[in-house]
Amino acid sequence: MIISSKKLFFLFLFFAESLSGDVDYRVTNTNITVTGDSSLQSENKSYIYNYNRARFYADYEQERYFGSVIGDIVNYYGDSYTSSNIFEYLKNSRSDTPFETQTNFKDYGKGAVYAKLYRAYVGYEDAKNRVVAGLQNISMGVGRIWTPTNIFNPRNSYAIEPDEIYGVSALSYLRHLSDTSHITIVASQNKEKKFKYAGQYKGYLSFADIGLNAVNSDKTKMIGYEIEGNLAETGVELRSEAGYIRSSLEDEFNQEYEVEFFQGIIGAEYGFKNGVTLVFETLYSSKDFTYEEVVLNLRSDILSNLVNSNFYSGVTLSYSLNLFLDASLLYIESFGDKNSRFISPSLSYTLNDYNSFTLGAQIVGGKRESELGENSYFFKWSLSF
Repeated sequence: MIISSKKLFFLFLFFAESLSGDVDYRVTNTNITVTGDSSLQSENKSYIYNYNRARFYADYEQERYFGSVIGDIVNYYGDSYTSSNIFEYLKNSRSDTPFETQTNFKDYGKGAVYAKLYRAYVGYEDAKNRVVAGLQNISMGVGRIWTPTNIFNPRNSYAIEPDEIYGVSALSYLRHLSDTSHITIVASQNKEKKFKYAGQYKGYLSFADIGLNAVNSDKTKMIGYEIEGNLAETGVELRSEAGYIRSSLEDEFNQEYEVEFFQGIIGAEYGFKNGVTLVFETLYSSKDFTYEEVVLNLRSDILSNLVNSNFYSGVTLSYSLNLFLDASLLYIESFGDKNSRFISPSLSYTLNDYNSFTLGAQIVGGKRESELGENSYFFKWSLSF
C-alpha cells in the first residue's frame, strides 16, 4: 500500500504527541537567488531565478526511542528558468521510494511551488543496538568530494547544496560488536517495490578505521572497502574507499546491458594552526560513460558513478577569517579526452544565531556538456527560528 507523504507527516505528529516524550519543533528558511546559463544540448540560454525552501522539523525523543519528520515547501520564481528544459527535468524528478514524497508542481505566473517530505523516520537505540525505519539517509563511504561506494545517498559536490539529496525508504540496523567495531544491515525498497540490501562491517585496527561494504539489488551488485586514519603523528588524515560495481543499464532502445567496473578515491586532509583546512582527493574509474549513456539512465542505482572521465582530482580549501566570516574553495579537474574543470568559491557571513549569508559562484571550463555542470552565481540567505 502506498502511503502519501501528508499521511506520514500527520501519523508521526499523532504518535509523538500521544507518547510521553519531548517533541521539538523548528523552522528554517533558505533563500537562494541564482543567475547562470543552461548548457544542455537542446538549449543554450541565460536565466535568473529565486529559490525558496521553508523547512519544518518535528523531532521526538523519549528515553531510547526517537523520531523525526522534516517537510519542505519549495518555491521557484523566474520564468527564464521555470520555462527551461532543465526545469522541466526537475519537475519530473522524484525520489525512488514506494510512496510519493512530494506533490506535483503548482505553476503560477512566473513561478512554481510544491511540497515534499524530506525525511520521516522512527527508531530505537541502546548501548548495543540502533534501529531506524522510514525515509532516511543511508551513509556509506569516507570521501569528502566523491563517495563511489554509496549507492544509496551519494553526495553531489557540483550542486549549490551538496547534501540536499533524496531520502531512502529503508530499515537499517546497527549492532555494536565492541567499543571499536560494528556491523550495519540495510534493506530499502524502491518505487517498483523491489528491494536493495546492504551490509557493512567497520572496525578499528592499530592504524585506521577500516570498513567492508556490500550492496545487492536486482540490477546492481557492489563490494568495496573504506579506510580512514592518521599518518603517524603528522596530523594528516588519509582516507580511501573503492568498490567493484556490476550493474544493468539501458540503451536508446530500452534494452538492458551489463557494465562492470572499479571505482575508488584516495584523499588526504590537514588542518593548519591558522584555521585553514585543506582536502585533496582523487577519483579513478576503470570505465567512463558517454553523455548519452548518462541521460538514458537518470534513474539508475549508479547514476552518480556514471562519470565521463577515468580520472579526476579535487581540492577543497576552507578558512575561518574571523568569528563571523568564512571562505571556501572547491576545485575539480576532469582528465578526459579534453580536460574540464569546476571551480566554486564562496564567502559566508554569520550575522547571529538565526541569520547567515553566502555569496558564491560555480564556474565550469573545458569541453561543452561536461558533467561538471554549468556557470552560475548565487546569493544565499539562511534563516532559522
